[in-house]
Amino acid sequence: MFPFFEPISGVIIYTFGLTLTICFFMFLWMLRKLSGRFGYDFSFFTTNIVWYFLSVFFFSRLFYVIAKWNDMKYIKDPFQFFIMSDYNFSLFGAIFWFLLVLLINVSLLKKKPLKYIDGVVLSFLFILSIGFIWAFLGGQVYGRETMFGIELLYTHPFTPVPYQVPIFPLGIVYAVLFFLLFTALYIVSMFVHIKGFIGYIGLIIFSTGILVLDFFSGKTDIVSTTFPINFPQLCSVFLIAWCAYELYQVYISSNPKTYNVGTK
Repeated sequence: MFPFFEPISGVIIYTFGLTLTICFFMFLWMLRKLSGRFGYDFSFFTTNIVWYFLSVFFFSRLFYVIAKWNDMKYIKDPFQFFIMSDYNFSLFGAIFWFLLVLLINVSLLKKKPLKYIDGVVLSFLFILSIGFIWAFLGGQVYGRETMFGIELLYTHPFTPVPYQVPIFPLGIVYAVLFFLLFTALYIVSMFVHIKGFIGYIGLIIFSTGILVLDFFSGKTDIVSTTFPINFPQLCSVFLIAWCAYELYQVYISSNPKTYNVGTK
């Protein structure tokens, strides 16, 4: 709807770049704010910030190219991969590779990921609302034609949204949903002190939201052309399965006596 705006004649500000910058610094701010509550060292992330940034940037773009391979297979050189005009990234590509770098760093330092996962997930949920508002304004996330009475029409002449009729405001719905999720888990974290519980529950609820609401997405990809779900929904299934397994391990470690008795 507003991929860019011009506050002063000749000065163009792209909502894509502005939002990514805001999200980056707000993520770090919240990560530092939560370090005292969850007992981790904030410098653990800042000393590896380059690896996190590069992995998230490269693989989020790579996952998007894979998902949109029917269109992106015509890329002829690396310039078109990194310097793109559509400003599209895969959210799950960013999540998976951020977590991978986190797990690698944790294993190298012989630490436990449970110490960091709660703060990381809460900080991630904190910036999701801003990210999805940008995706709504820029047309990176949009719905399909529905009849709920909340549909919106994209009228900007440079919008990438192909619909000429009011469509489901998927980006706004996601922004509201994940803001409520962040608020709820932030409050719960004040009372629940089981390491890993907030983080894995947060990722499960987040993935479930994507799995359900992306049925209203107006975009297609390499998965949705063959199956009744799309690429983000497929990724959300894998993330739910992994988080459920890790959450079960948290339950076992926090209830060792109950588990041992039950297995005899």
